[in-house]
Amino acid sequence: MRLVLQRVASASVSVDGQIVGAIDRPGLVVLVGVTHDDTPEIATRLADKVWTLRILADERSCEQDNAPILVVSQFTLYADTRKGRRPSWSAAAPRPVSEPLVEAFVAALRERGADVATGVFGAQMQVALVNDGPVTVILDSAV
Repeated sequence: MRLVLQRVASASVSVDGQIVGAIDRPGLVVLVGVTHDDTPEIATRLADKVWTLRILADERSCEQDNAPILVVSQFTLYADTRKGRRPSWSAAAPRPVSEPLVEAFVAALRERGADVATGVFGAQMQVALVNDGPVTVILDSAV
């Protein structure tokens, strides 16, 4: 799995002009990409990392501040742009693999007590956010 975390003051995700998920106080937006060999165990391990990572104000974690998290699936995190000008998406897992793993990641966050909002898997989404810092961190299960 590949995650892009952005510390935000607020954020929302819309589908067809309707807000489907939002956080209205400081927290994180987490963009989630899934590759072919990811597992539920990886999703749980990364949920633990996101929940306890001390990247909020004053070096605090979402766990410490009970900060909300907006999770948005994003297969394009596995774009391969090494050849030509058109990205290859072959490293991104197909929906039957990736959707349950994104759901497992969200469930693992909620089991830890996180207030989690989400986008709609596979939908054309518009994400609006007020980046705080800015602070952006990439987590990758392969490293």
